[in-house]
Amino acid sequence: MSTTKFPLVKGEIYHIFSKSIAGFEIFRKDLEYKRMKGLISYYKMEKPLLRFSVFMEIKNKEEFLQRHFSTKESLIDIIAYCFMPTHIHLALKQLKKNGVSIFMNNILNSYTRYFNLKTKRKGPLWESRFQRVLVETDEQLLHLTRYIHLNPVTAYLVNKPQDWQFSSYKEFLGEIEDKERICNYSEVLDIEPQNYKEFVNSQIDYQRELAEMRKLFLE
Repeated sequence: MSTTKFPLVKGEIYHIFSKSIAGFEIFRKDLEYKRMKGLISYYKMEKPLLRFSVFMEIKNKEEFLQRHFSTKESLIDIIAYCFMPTHIHLALKQLKKNGVSIFMNNILNSYTRYFNLKTKRKGPLWESRFQRVLVETDEQLLHLTRYIHLNPVTAYLVNKPQDWQFSSYKEFLGEIEDKERICNYSEVLDIEPQNYKEFVNSQIDYQRELAEMRKLFLE
């Protein structure tokens, strides 16, 4: 995978991650995690008619989406995601020119406005610009999704990845209702739920050990 700052290219897949300033806890309650999930689902569409905060005030959201978004195209495909207390991880495929940048600017700015209004806070929330890494092969993508889904386990927030409610892991296992699904990975990954579960669980100890080693070298 390459971290060189090449332009984001249509059709390519990227690991996108963004951290809060100085490790500030930006997700503290279920409602805040759910807000971010709503944002990434809403802003993947090209040129939404309303800001997400206005959309949330609409009574019949499903009817509105069907009427106004059914013919709109997506800026990106969300392949996998995980929200952590201080940062977010996304695997995204860019479908439109500048799609990833537009999408990320929308979700980060919208969440900042929401969080600052809610907490009576001012100023930026995220650490500089989002980071991106080009995913060059299908094998790298598969390993990336495992890394993303194991983040809460690596951080000892939960013991099993399926116990974390704020990632796409249960989508990969087929354990959520279709209406709750926001990922589209069928064209780039061939996932058999039980095999994928074993694939992810096989890396838990190693990923935790690797994280501890990184801490030792950085401290």
